[in-house]
Amino acid sequence: MEAQNEIDHEGGSFESYFRDPSSASDSPLAWAVGQRLNTLDALRGLFSGPSALVQLRVWCFMELASVPHGRIARDDLNQLFHTLLPQVLDSVLKRFRDVDLLVWDATSQDYTLSVLARQVHALLAPLTQSSNDDDDLAPLLAQVAGAHALGLADPNQLRHLHAQLARLHDDFADAIASGSEARLRQAQPRFERALSLVDRAGHALTALIRSETEDPRLEKEARALGYAQARLLAMASQFTRAMQQADRQRVTLGSTGVTSSDVRQWLREYDGLHSLLVDALATGVQPVFISQHDLLDVAEGEFERDRPDPQRSTELPPPNQAGGSLLEVPRMPPELESLIGLLANWRAGMESAQPEPKPLKTAVLGGRFAQAAYRMQLLPLLGDVQAQNLKGQTGELARSGWKAELTTTVVSQDDPYVLAMSDGHLALKES
Repeated sequence: MEAQNEIDHEGGSFESYFRDPSSASDSPLAWAVGQRLNTLDALRGLFSGPSALVQLRVWCFMELASVPHGRIARDDLNQLFHTLLPQVLDSVLKRFRDVDLLVWDATSQDYTLSVLARQVHALLAPLTQSSNDDDDLAPLLAQVAGAHALGLADPNQLRHLHAQLARLHDDFADAIASGSEARLRQAQPRFERALSLVDRAGHALTALIRSETEDPRLEKEARALGYAQARLLAMASQFTRAMQQADRQRVTLGSTGVTSSDVRQWLREYDGLHSLLVDALATGVQPVFISQHDLLDVAEGEFERDRPDPQRSTELPPPNQAGGSLLEVPRMPPELESLIGLLANWRAGMESAQPEPKPLKTAVLGGRFAQAAYRMQLLPLLGDVQAQNLKGQTGELARSGWKAELTTTVVSQDDPYVLAMSDGHLALKES
């Protein structure tokens, strides 16, 4: 502790805190901070002392910076801070003059804010904004987008924004990996707000990433910023799946629509949880934490597992003589066989006489309508080149030597099942 106090009160240089003093100038960030020593002195003057006094100085400084006048008379200051004690106001104004935030003009008898004060006001401006969970992201995005619009983009700004996006990504990834619905619900508004802010500043960030610059540090940080932005946007689908998984794990209690999540939220907001136990502890509570999914998996595994029968012998079963079997082949309809026989008889009776065509109805009609329709469907097979190569009765019908010739005329028939059919005849094919 004593060594720490000596370090804090030692008035050495910045380089004296390094093992190698020459390495202090190797860091670009350390060099940039070293160029703003007057700003650091002004901030140290504002924020030194007790917290209440610091709060008073910051409030007075922000009020002065918001006055829409270049010069402020002492009477105007007394009216502006009329609620303060006179000696307190004099002390605050003296501190502002000492750290070069406020300049007193003895000739005109008024005050003016210095250039350093305007720079410090730009640094402290986020303090006047409303407090949100994403205050750490919104000012950085606004700063980068505004600096790009004015052509004043700086690598350090991009570096800070990149680091903040990476931290947000890790926080949301931890929430997703936890699987806790409460943690996901807590992180959801902040995640949606972060996506909305990144989406609004997306055009400026994209233009900054694609812009051509001669500064290699700016180009490097811009590319890293684009990668961090893409990682955060790609997490939206993962976050949505995690929320859906949490919703599926809810358990509805009874027919009232109350879920386990509702009960948990009610218990978290209930002040007197001990009063709900009453005398329940008298019986001795032994909580058992088992997931219902694990119980179902174990039960299903036990029911479906094959268990050996201890009463059954483990030897091979005795040999058994295979019985005889007959190969049953489906038989073709009898109408096909009768049609083949009819055509064969016709041809056998025409070998010694002049072949004459046979009416179509003599080969089709006979029996019920279904039988006549089946014979009608067999007629296109007569003389078919591809069907002649088939084996069995179908090929035999195609090779019978007959050919069906049909016309477009429909002729009425004297048949109890067929009222009319196409006119035509069957003729022998010329060899």
